[in-house]
Amino acid sequence: MTTIYEFELPKGYVDANGTIHKRGKMRLATAGDEISAARDPRVLSNPAYLAIVVLSKVIVEIAGVEIISTPLLEQLYTADLTYLQDMYQRINDVEIPAMQCVCPECGHRFETPVNFIREG
Repeated sequence: MTTIYEFELPKGYVDANGTIHKRGKMRLATAGDEISAARDPRVLSNPAYLAIVVLSKVIVEIAGVEIISTPLLEQLYTADLTYLQDMYQRINDVEIPAMQCVCPECGHRFETPVNFIREG
Protein backbone atom coordinates (compact mmCIF):
# COMPACT_ATOMS: atom_id res chain seq x y z
CA MET A 1 0.00 0.00 0.00
CA THR A 2 1.30 3.43 -0.90
CA THR A 3 1.43 5.78 2.09
CA ILE A 4 3.64 8.60 0.75
CA TYR A 5 2.73 10.56 -2.38
CA GLU A 6 4.91 13.01 -4.29
CA PHE A 7 3.57 16.32 -5.55
CA GLU A 8 4.61 19.39 -7.49
CA LEU A 9 2.97 22.67 -6.56
CA PRO A 10 1.56 24.69 -9.46
CA LYS A 11 3.14 27.98 -8.27
CA GLY A 12 5.52 26.96 -5.49
CA TYR A 13 6.52 28.22 -2.07
CA VAL A 14 8.79 31.27 -2.30
CA ASP A 15 11.23 31.47 0.62
CA ALA A 16 12.86 34.60 2.08
CA ASN A 17 15.69 34.38 -0.48
CA GLY A 18 13.26 34.26 -3.41
CA THR A 19 13.90 30.57 -4.09
CA ILE A 20 10.85 28.70 -5.38
CA HIS A 21 10.16 25.26 -3.88
CA LYS A 22 7.66 23.10 -5.77
CA ARG A 23 8.36 19.42 -5.12
CA GLY A 24 7.24 17.67 -1.98
CA LYS A 25 5.70 14.63 -0.35
CA MET A 26 2.47 14.04 1.53
CA ARG A 27 1.63 10.99 3.61
CA LEU A 28 -1.73 9.44 4.28
CA ALA A 29 -3.55 10.99 7.22
CA THR A 30 -4.27 9.10 10.42
CA ALA A 31 -7.29 9.44 12.64
CA GLY A 32 -4.96 11.07 15.18
CA ASP A 33 -3.96 13.75 12.68
CA GLU A 34 -7.55 14.81 12.19
CA ILE A 35 -8.48 14.55 15.86
CA SER A 36 -5.52 16.60 17.08
CA ALA A 37 -6.10 19.18 14.34
CA ALA A 38 -9.76 19.53 15.33
CA ARG A 39 -8.66 20.20 18.94
CA ASP A 40 -6.08 22.83 17.94
CA PRO A 41 -6.97 26.19 19.56
CA ARG A 42 -6.52 27.99 16.22
CA VAL A 43 -9.11 25.68 14.65
CA LEU A 44 -11.47 26.06 17.60
CA SER A 45 -11.44 29.84 17.12
CA ASN A 46 -11.50 29.62 13.29
CA PRO A 47 -12.76 26.32 11.80
CA ALA A 48 -11.49 27.34 8.34
CA TYR A 49 -7.95 26.91 9.73
CA LEU A 50 -8.44 23.13 9.94
CA ALA A 51 -7.05 22.56 6.45
CA ILE A 52 -3.80 24.39 7.29
CA VAL A 53 -3.27 22.43 10.52
CA VAL A 54 -4.03 19.05 8.94
CA LEU A 55 -1.77 19.75 5.96
CA SER A 56 1.05 20.77 8.30
CA LYS A 57 0.84 17.29 9.81
CA VAL A 58 0.71 15.25 6.60
CA ILE A 59 3.14 17.13 4.35
CA VAL A 60 6.40 15.42 5.19
CA GLU A 61 8.65 17.26 2.76
CA ILE A 62 8.94 20.30 0.58
CA ALA A 63 12.30 20.06 -1.19
CA GLY A 64 14.78 22.59 0.19
CA VAL A 65 12.63 23.49 3.21
CA GLU A 66 13.68 22.27 6.66
CA ILE A 67 10.44 22.55 8.63
CA ILE A 68 6.86 22.31 7.37
CA SER A 69 4.74 24.52 9.62
CA THR A 70 1.42 26.32 9.63
CA PRO A 71 3.11 29.73 9.14
CA LEU A 72 4.87 28.34 6.05
CA LEU A 73 1.60 26.98 4.63
CA GLU A 74 -0.06 30.35 5.25
CA GLN A 75 2.45 31.84 2.80
CA LEU A 76 1.43 29.56 -0.07
CA TYR A 77 -0.44 30.98 -3.01
CA THR A 78 -4.11 30.01 -3.01
CA ALA A 79 -3.56 27.86 -6.12
CA ASP A 80 -1.01 25.79 -4.18
CA LEU A 81 -3.21 25.49 -1.09
CA THR A 82 -6.15 24.40 -3.23
CA TYR A 83 -3.92 21.87 -5.00
CA LEU A 84 -2.77 20.40 -1.65
CA GLN A 85 -6.31 20.26 -0.26
CA ASP A 86 -7.47 18.43 -3.39
CA MET A 87 -4.56 16.02 -3.17
CA TYR A 88 -5.32 15.36 0.51
CA GLN A 89 -8.92 14.51 -0.38
CA ARG A 90 -7.91 12.24 -3.26
CA ILE A 91 -5.29 10.19 -1.40
CA ASN A 92 -7.34 9.86 1.79
CA ASP A 93 -10.68 9.24 0.12
CA VAL A 94 -12.27 5.94 0.94
CA GLU A 95 -14.63 4.42 -1.55
CA ILE A 96 -17.93 3.49 0.01
CA PRO A 97 -18.38 -0.26 -0.33
CA ALA A 98 -21.15 -1.30 -2.69
CA MET A 99 -23.09 -4.48 -3.23
CA GLN A 100 -24.41 -5.88 -6.53
CA CYS A 101 -28.18 -6.36 -6.34
CA VAL A 102 -30.93 -7.76 -8.56
CA CYS A 103 -34.52 -6.59 -8.41
CA PRO A 104 -36.64 -9.67 -7.61
CA GLU A 105 -39.54 -8.37 -9.73
CA CYS A 106 -37.89 -7.24 -12.98
CA GLY A 107 -34.40 -8.75 -12.79
CA HIS A 108 -32.71 -5.34 -13.20
CA ARG A 109 -29.13 -5.41 -11.88
CA PHE A 110 -27.87 -2.43 -9.89
CA GLU A 111 -25.27 -1.44 -7.33
CA THR A 112 -26.17 -0.02 -3.93
CA PRO A 113 -23.91 1.38 -1.17
CA VAL A 114 -23.45 -0.75 1.93
CA ASN A 115 -24.26 1.05 5.16
CA PHE A 116 -22.48 -0.44 8.16
CA ILE A 117 -24.18 1.85 10.68
CA ARG A 118 -26.91 0.12 12.63
CA GLU A 119 -29.92 2.24 13.35
CA GLY A 120 -32.44 1.66 16.11
